[in-house]
Amino acid sequence: MTHYDVLVIGSGFGGSTTALRLTEKGYRVGVLDMGRRWAPHEFPATNWRVRRSMWAPRLGCTGPLRLTALKNCFILSAVGVGGGSLIYGNTLYDPLDAFYTDRQWAGITDWRDELAPYYDQAKRMLGVAANPRRSPADDVLLSVATDLGVAETFHATNVGVYFGEPGKTVPDPYFGGAGPDRAGCIHCAQCLTGCPHNAKNTTETNYLYLAEKAGAEIHQLTQVVDVAPLEGGGFEVQTARPDRWVRRQRRTFTADQVVFAAASLGTQRLLHQLRATGRLPHISPRLGELTRTNSEAILSASSRRRRDLAQGVSITSSIHPDPRTHIEACHWGKGSNLLYGLFTPLVDGSSRRLLRWMLQGLRHPLTLLRSLNLRGASERSVGLLVMQAVDNSITTYRTRGLFGVRMTSKQGPGDPNPSWIPVGNDVTRRMAEKLGGDPHGTLTDLVNLPVTGHFLGGCVIGESPGTGVVDPYQRLFGHPGLHVVDGSTISANLGVNPSLTITAQAERAMALWPNKGEVDPRPALGSPYRRVRPVAPKDPVVPADAPGALRLPDIEVAS
Repeated sequence: MTHYDVLVIGSGFGGSTTALRLTEKGYRVGVLDMGRRWAPHEFPATNWRVRRSMWAPRLGCTGPLRLTALKNCFILSAVGVGGGSLIYGNTLYDPLDAFYTDRQWAGITDWRDELAPYYDQAKRMLGVAANPRRSPADDVLLSVATDLGVAETFHATNVGVYFGEPGKTVPDPYFGGAGPDRAGCIHCAQCLTGCPHNAKNTTETNYLYLAEKAGAEIHQLTQVVDVAPLEGGGFEVQTARPDRWVRRQRRTFTADQVVFAAASLGTQRLLHQLRATGRLPHISPRLGELTRTNSEAILSASSRRRRDLAQGVSITSSIHPDPRTHIEACHWGKGSNLLYGLFTPLVDGSSRRLLRWMLQGLRHPLTLLRSLNLRGASERSVGLLVMQAVDNSITTYRTRGLFGVRMTSKQGPGDPNPSWIPVGNDVTRRMAEKLGGDPHGTLTDLVNLPVTGHFLGGCVIGESPGTGVVDPYQRLFGHPGLHVVDGSTISANLGVNPSLTITAQAERAMALWPNKGEVDPRPALGSPYRRVRPVAPKDPVVPADAPGALRLPDIEVAS
C-alpha cells in the first residue's frame, strides 16, 4: 500500500497544475491516470490506426480519443497522461464577458479581478503565442466574415505551440532550462491526433514534466474504482487496470487529501458512483446540475476541387458572427480522415430532422454520396467549431438500464441545450459555397444529439451545498479533504475553448493552499467566502527570471 500526502485523480490541465504546485509546496504527490503515457513518436500517424487513436480499453484500444453518448449530447474527450492537452486544438483564449457575470457564481467575488493574474500565469506556463501563419481556410473564413459585416472580428488563434525554427530542437525556451528540449512547429495539422514533432505544449512539456522533476509520481493505466474515508482521517483509493478483463492489477493507495481531476466526464461519473454507494454520502444534491457543453456544434465545409486544407496548426483562426457566438476554423492532418465518417449533409434542426435529411438525400443523391467518400477528406475540408456564451445546461444523473447502471442526462436549468445553432449553419453553408463544395453536420445531429468537445461543469462553484458542489476554493462540500480541480468546476459556458480557464482556475485554487505543515489561510469548509492572500511555495521549480516563473499577485486582504 502506497501513501501520499495528496492523490490527484487525473492528469489534464487541472490535475497537472495541481501536481506541480502542491509538489512545490512540499507535499508528496501521486497522480493516477487511467490512460497510457505517450512520447511524441508514439502518436498514430493518422486516426485510421484505431488501436492507437481511440479509447476502448477492453477492446485493446488505448488511444487518447474517447467517444461517449449521453441523452442530450455526444462527447469527444481525451484519455491519457496529459489529459485533454494530448489532442486538444492548442487554442487558449480568455472567456467571453458573460462567463464572469453568470448568475451561478457572480455574487461570490469579482472573478475577473481574482482570476486575471492566474490567466497570466497559465498563459506563460502553456507558452501561448499567436498563430503566425494564415492557411487557405483562413482566407475563406475571412471572406465569409466580410460578407457578414464582421471582418474586424477575424483574428489568428492564440495557441500553445512552440513556433521556433521548424523541426529544429532547442533547449527549453520557457522555464530557464528546467523544462524539456523542444522542436519548432512544422504546421502539419496533426495536433488533434497528437503532435509527433514535440512542438505542441502539452502538459507533459510543462506542468507534468516539472512536477515529476520535483518529486511527483505518475501512475499510468491506473483507473480509480473507489474512494472511501478512513477512520482517523485520510482516504483509501482503490484502482485497477482499465484495459484488462482479468488480472486487473488491483492496487490500494492511501492519502491525506484527494483531488478529483478526471475531467468533467470522469469526475462526475466517479462522484455519482461514490454518492450512490454511500462512500461519500454528503456530496451536494446539485451534483450533475449546470453541466455545460459550451453551447457547441461541430460542423464541416468541404470542397470538390481543393486539396490544400490539411495544413497549419489544428485551429488557425476564428470570427464572432454575433457578440455571443465564436466560430473557429479547424484542421486534421493529412490522412486523418476517420472522424469525417461522422459527417453527413447539413440539415437545420426540427422535430422532423431525420425525415428532412432523407428527403434531401433523395433530391440530391450525389451530395450524399460525396459525404460518404472519406478519401482525402482532411485535405478538402474545413471543420467549424461553433461555441456560444449563453446560459443553457444539462443535468447528469445515474440510471439503471439494460447494460447496468450508467450516467445519462436531461435538460437542466437555463435555456434548453441547443440541438443546432442557426448562425453556425449559415456560416458553414457560406464556407461551402466559397469552397465550391458541400456543408456538413454530424450524423448525431439528425436525432438532435449535438456533438461537443468541451463537456464542462456539473461540479460547479457555489457559496453553499445548496448552490454548488464545491466552494470557491474548489473544496468538495460535505467532505473535508476532498477537492475538485478540473473542467467540472467551470460554472458557465465560456464561448471559447476551455483549457486556459481550467488551468487558470487550478492555478488560483493551488495558490491558496498552504505549504505542507503551515497554517491554512482559507476559512473552514462551509464558512462564508473571503479573499485570502496566495501562498508562495517552499521550493519553486522554475527560476524566478524565466518566462514561466511563478508570479503570485500581491493583494490586499481583510485581516
